[in-house]
Amino acid sequence: MLSRFFLKRPVFAWVIAIIMMVLGGLAIHNLPISQYPPIAPPSIAIDSFYPGASAETVENSVTQIIEQKMTGFDDMIYMSATSDSAGASRVELTFKPGTDPDIAWAKVQNKLQLAMASLPEVVQRTGVMVSKSTRNFLIIVGLISEDGSMDGNDLRDYAQSNLEKVLARVPGVGEVMTFGSQYAMRIWLNPEKLTDYSLTVEDVILALR
Repeated sequence: MLSRFFLKRPVFAWVIAIIMMVLGGLAIHNLPISQYPPIAPPSIAIDSFYPGASAETVENSVTQIIEQKMTGFDDMIYMSATSDSAGASRVELTFKPGTDPDIAWAKVQNKLQLAMASLPEVVQRTGVMVSKSTRNFLIIVGLISEDGSMDGNDLRDYAQSNLEKVLARVPGVGEVMTFGSQYAMRIWLNPEKLTDYSLTVEDVILALR
């Protein structure tokens, strides 16, 4: 019935179509547009390191303590945590889409301060890092030594010493992850020698610092 009405009045149909096109062209400039819409929910990561500790020790003395303090967030969706045998602990909190990541970071930082006193002294000394990030990699960069003067260990140490902090300060970068570690020293202690000199393991650690 309606189609017959417009078929018999083509001029009227054209006028309505033109009016709709003009109104659409005027309204398109007022539509909200986001160049980079927040597709993934924002997440805040808490990274810490307990050198020499097993995965179970890290879980009990670091990860669980931090998890217990991360409560009371209205916009938090879920929380996940990992502890590995290298002494690394990571607690990641994911918030609802649209949550301001700066405000979420500040709230997590405040909650973390309540847990710092309960963490092992060595963890407090090495530092606990709170970062705004996701688990998705935007870019992966590999380093090579064209003249062969640097091996894999040299390149990893160079990346952590000279590149990691510089890239982390770039606006918009949430986290920089370096695969590998810097140079380290492993020391084996002789219990008999320690007894002869009336020393403890803690005495040796303090001397090395």
